[in-house]
Amino acid sequence: MNKLLKTVGMCLIMVAIGTLTSLAQKVTLQFGKEISSDEKGRTKEKAINWINVNTDPDTWKREKEMLICTGKPIGVMRSEKVYENFILEVEWKHMEAGGNSGVFVWSDAKPGEHNRLPGGVEVQMLELDWVNINAKDGVQQPIAYVHGELFGVGGVTTVPDNPRGERSKSVENRCKGKGEWNSYKVVCVDGTIKLSVNGKFVNGISKSTIKKGYLCLESEGAEIHFRNFKLTEL
Repeated sequence: MNKLLKTVGMCLIMVAIGTLTSLAQKVTLQFGKEISSDEKGRTKEKAINWINVNTDPDTWKREKEMLICTGKPIGVMRSEKVYENFILEVEWKHMEAGGNSGVFVWSDAKPGEHNRLPGGVEVQMLELDWVNINAKDGVQQPIAYVHGELFGVGGVTTVPDNPRGERSKSVENRCKGKGEWNSYKVVCVDGTIKLSVNGKFVNGISKSTIKKGYLCLESEGAEIHFRNFKLTEL
């Protein structure tokens, strides 16, 4: 009996240590703003805290109001808070031809063992030259691949508005190439997502099996810059 009590006690201690470690995760930086309203309709605004999940200390850095990601190593940085229904607005630009990145919404922020990326719904950000660099047998990939694809990751499933297999592709290419700013507006409500690119809604998914989670910014091999990041809670 004493041995059993000691074993149970040690288990409880380990759980407590794990909980404290999780709660004590260090905020990496502040970037962007969160806008919400109180019960009286008064608007509140505060900075968004971000926590490095599985990238290097120098993968992300602030330069005034801009966030720079080196793209290396592959991984993510997550929001400190969990979000459910919201409108996300962000501007981004790739600095390299064929650059790859994205933002995860409703994410579990738990990286996969092999791909280093978490579960959630990814809002794709690929530079236009990606289709040329990744041509297969001389055949260029469809331009829709780079233009704000939406898809579930890590077992998350969705119903695509514009199916490309299980993914949803945009109906019109509005992306600009490297060195030019692109503007995304991502409306996330009750398992449905609608994406606007440079001022026009062109893609969407519905019936996501995950409807609440962290935001994650993705580092995936190429330098990318972000600015004017704003999340309005609904």
